[in-house]
Amino acid sequence: MAEPLLEVTGLETRFFTADGVVKAVNGISYTVGRGEILAIVGESGCGKSVGVMSFIRLIPEPPGKVTAGEVIFQGQDLLKMDKETIRKVRGKHIAMIFQDPMTSLNPVLTIGHQITQALKLHLGMNKEQARNRAIELLELVNIPEASGRIDDYAHQFSGGMRQRVMIAMALSCDPTLLIADEPTTALDVTIQAQIVKLVRRLRDELGMAIIWITHDLGVVAGFAERVAVMYAGSIVEEALVEALYGTPAHPYTIGLLGSLPRLDMLREERLTSIDGMPPDLIALPRGCPFAPRCSFVIDRCRKEQPPLEAVAVGHKVACWIDLSTRRQR
Repeated sequence: MAEPLLEVTGLETRFFTADGVVKAVNGISYTVGRGEILAIVGESGCGKSVGVMSFIRLIPEPPGKVTAGEVIFQGQDLLKMDKETIRKVRGKHIAMIFQDPMTSLNPVLTIGHQITQALKLHLGMNKEQARNRAIELLELVNIPEASGRIDDYAHQFSGGMRQRVMIAMALSCDPTLLIADEPTTALDVTIQAQIVKLVRRLRDELGMAIIWITHDLGVVAGFAERVAVMYAGSIVEEALVEALYGTPAHPYTIGLLGSLPRLDMLREERLTSIDGMPPDLIALPRGCPFAPRCSFVIDRCRKEQPPLEAVAVGHKVACWIDLSTRRQR
């Protein structure tokens, strides 16, 4: 792996509600190398977005609170920074593309105004410099006739074009880490492919690292270099893309892959589903959170939560069963 840019260790996030304490993120650890693309995948509510929003300090307090962990970015712990310092990091060094561009963009401000704000704040540009740079950014993300569209409003763009504008805003200050939170969810498959191709091209040109958050393993197959699979606030498997798709080692990952349609599927083959429901994050089970839905479960699974341990070079899994032998580790 490339030189570490971001190192997350033992990150825990809780939400203190009237119904109880929601254990949203439960001691996750991972690294992101310089220029690397890491995909974080899992079903809705598993803690993917909360995990990254915790370390860039966008969790509303209260009810949320980061209760443990360390997040080292370029030699500094993001969790120990004061509000003014982390504000300077966000946007300039770490940028984020949110899931729904229509709700992320301000409907009463022009696209140009919204892009130039960050340029003036973080880079100290004057009005003319910021406007010229905003046009360059819109051209970079393939917005046609950018100089004529910079004064348009969000509703005048299609969904795919709005997402391109969000990418332009995120890239405005040349960040070293870009976080993309399910940026293609609301788009049709053709536009999804265009956005993925665009982000990959920009990564190659600009050299930034990317954390790509998604619930769809199919999107990241030819895009990411490493994948971390999350379930119930924990990382249950982490591996290079080829290893994860070729030799998945966790029952949950196998279930996710089994639900993906493939071009090489035989006519008699059927997509699979994972029985049951995700656990209540207020009352997590004592052992492995996936145990109630797992077809390989043993007694130990219900009593002890397995640690995330290496099973091969660059491949980690949190499971008491070796799926290749069907025996306990």
